[in-house]
Amino acid sequence: MAMRELIILSWIAFTATAQHGNQSGPRGFPLFSVTGTDEPIEYLDVSSSREGSGSGFGLEPVKDKKIPAVRKQYITPEASQFLTGSLMTAFIPTVYTLVFLLSLPLNGIAIVMFAIKIHPKKPAVIYMLNLAVSDLLFVLLLPFKISYHFNGNNWVYGSGMCRIVTSAFYCNMYCSVLLMMCISVDRFMAVVYPMASLAWRSQQNALAVCSAMWLLAIGGVMPILLSEQTVHLPDLGITTCHDVLEIEKFTGYYLYFFPIFCSIFFFIPLIFTSVCYIRIIQCLSSANVANRSKKTRAIIMAITVFIVFVVCFTPTNIILLTHYVQFAGGHNDSSYVAYLLSMCIGSVSCCLDPLLYYFGSSQCQKQVCNLLQCKSSPELSSTTQSETRSSKIESFPTSLGSQYKKLMA
Repeated sequence: MAMRELIILSWIAFTATAQHGNQSGPRGFPLFSVTGTDEPIEYLDVSSSREGSGSGFGLEPVKDKKIPAVRKQYITPEASQFLTGSLMTAFIPTVYTLVFLLSLPLNGIAIVMFAIKIHPKKPAVIYMLNLAVSDLLFVLLLPFKISYHFNGNNWVYGSGMCRIVTSAFYCNMYCSVLLMMCISVDRFMAVVYPMASLAWRSQQNALAVCSAMWLLAIGGVMPILLSEQTVHLPDLGITTCHDVLEIEKFTGYYLYFFPIFCSIFFFIPLIFTSVCYIRIIQCLSSANVANRSKKTRAIIMAITVFIVFVVCFTPTNIILLTHYVQFAGGHNDSSYVAYLLSMCIGSVSCCLDPLLYYFGSSQCQKQVCNLLQCKSSPELSSTTQSETRSSKIESFPTSLGSQYKKLMA
């Protein structure tokens, strides 16, 4: 029996070496497979001793038995350590929990304000309403991710639900990026070309652009929705969702899909967003406006929005490309862990978006003040109204007065 096992193990090791010597892997931890053979092989059957066999030990080759195919899936020890470590099972779900608790009410209130309180629905309002919806849908998926990571990266909701959650997760994240790009372009046109852009900045065009962004994001994640995302790891006793992918199945496909995906859905929007906010900041800085505080506030807001966009999304996509560049010659599990960590930190943008795009505007502050009944007396109300009128009169002669309002709307 020992000789039989030795021959089988030697054959399996040879087959695994031949099949996996120089293969690269997909986005995520690579899943390797060792497959034996079901062809009959000669081995010595020590249990069958026949008289007159001509063998000095009474043993003879037996060819009428088959060794069944042996297929064992495994991941590297480094990947196993990451999947069971505190970073993925404690830190990441904790951050997602905080993002969920903060972002859910913020985006919910923003949607109500955009949909009910603000009239008319200008293009900027339409873009920000869609951004709030995208962020809210993203946040509503976080409980699945939280449960998955707190449960030791063990997915218990089924294969179909894994595909739906994973594809919706990426869809809403990158749809938010596209909508932020649209907001930057809209603000650029309103500030730099206020008169020439009036024909383009219409409600119908804004609705058409938002619909196109949603369709583009949904179409981009269809390959994820249609492919298997769950893998059972018997050695760890868990079923992963999207974190471990079979190396034979996804090597050639995801190796090209994700770099193209993040290029279309992030790096191109990054170029547009960077150009727009740089031009906005330049235009505001060079303008000669009487109300210096409003000018400074608009510049600071533009810089803050741009920095948040870059910090929240750039590391994630750069690490994703680096992950694939490394896989071109081998695999590196630590780069995928860095990707998961950066994506987790980037989800904080769901909390910051409503603060920057809506709750930071003067219009929202006035509405919140009215809701909280901050007007203590008629005299205070009349004083506030007179101050508002006087500030409007002061800023009316300047050509950039309305541009600041559009930027801060």
